[in-house]
Amino acid sequence: MDRATFACSTAFFRDYNSSSQGTFCGGHVDFIEKVESFTYSDFFRDYLIPNHPCIFSAKFTEDWGSRRNWVTWDGKPDFDHLLQKFGDAVVPVANCDVKEYNSNPKEQLPFKEYVNYWKEYIKNGYRSSRGCLYLKDWHLSRAFPEQDVYTTPVYFSSDWLNEYWDAVAVDDYRFVYMGPKGSWTPFHADVFRSYSWSANICGRKKWLLYPAGQEEYLKDCHGNLPFDVTAPNLQDRSIYPRYDQSQPPVEIVQEAGEIVFIPSGWHHQVYNLEDTISINHNWVNGCNVAIMWCFLQDELAAVQREINEWKDPMDDWHLQCQLIMKSCTGIDYKEFYNFLKVIAENRISVLENGLDDEASAKNTPKAAISTLGMLHAVFDLKRAVKVLTSLSANEDFKKLDLTSLSPPPEALLHHLKAAIDTALL
Repeated sequence: MDRATFACSTAFFRDYNSSSQGTFCGGHVDFIEKVESFTYSDFFRDYLIPNHPCIFSAKFTEDWGSRRNWVTWDGKPDFDHLLQKFGDAVVPVANCDVKEYNSNPKEQLPFKEYVNYWKEYIKNGYRSSRGCLYLKDWHLSRAFPEQDVYTTPVYFSSDWLNEYWDAVAVDDYRFVYMGPKGSWTPFHADVFRSYSWSANICGRKKWLLYPAGQEEYLKDCHGNLPFDVTAPNLQDRSIYPRYDQSQPPVEIVQEAGEIVFIPSGWHHQVYNLEDTISINHNWVNGCNVAIMWCFLQDELAAVQREINEWKDPMDDWHLQCQLIMKSCTGIDYKEFYNFLKVIAENRISVLENGLDDEASAKNTPKAAISTLGMLHAVFDLKRAVKVLTSLSANEDFKKLDLTSLSPPPEALLHHLKAAIDTALL
């Protein structure tokens, strides 16, 4: 990334709040055609900050190993190659024909068995007594790090979620999806209200997107979101009283090789129009970390309402609320603090010490920070300070035992503010 180009983006010198995100009007989604004429600054200014979707052309993925090696000459999944490389893996598979708690039930299957099922499914005219099975949320890159699958485009490289979970070596939010024509994903918003990007290695998808906030009009009389936004019963006002107030969904047909960027908090439903393989990441950064924090506060409030009757007889009620929230979302307030700390300390390290040649040459978070430039590191720190300040002042956070947090929130905030001041001198 050319530092001078990045410095030209005045967005880095503004103080954005989540409320500054522009309203998305109409159904038009920008199509980014040329790699050489589209910079990170363009993406930051036009799509990350205003929280708008876009589509990247197949030119952005044409050098990926998966696009060269996972696809047959006529654009179909190369089952023989995939079996050769990943035949011994065990993969998560969802049954698209079964609804279970507003999602599809999953099971673990040998990859060989799934591919054999898929071949038979195609031969039988896309029918099977086992239903329509969809391989989803496979952590392939984590399981097979030596494979030449793809390279994360620079536009998505400021990725706090995967930076943190890589650091603690617990999880990641990088996935492979594989499924036959007709497989689909029910209506949802992504984990932590993160951004997501999805690249088709082969096949085509149809996306139905609802801008953040529109989901409120799609809730039923009990406050529940629909499983399928195309179901006829959404027209029934006695069940969905506000459906008539919702905007029509933004519809995207994504071709092979293309990447779709899904903004933070946008609910969506996705269909495979053909036999399809895709690479998917969820990610959070300085542009949407405040949305993640708002989501966590809403989740905790929902848990507190649910078990409010136990508040008085339960000595550790606040801790139990945190435990329930973590079981539902994957994170609690103390881990959210540690998440922000790891992200901030990585940027402080680069600002204070720079990068040695060895670190620069590796695919590491610090190398990514260096690629985006020091101004981006300062922007990240300023956003982290805002959210940390809000977290530290939060009454539910202060009721927890914070003695295990190192450094304490006040000390960390002081360090971050000092690093920002020094970097801007």
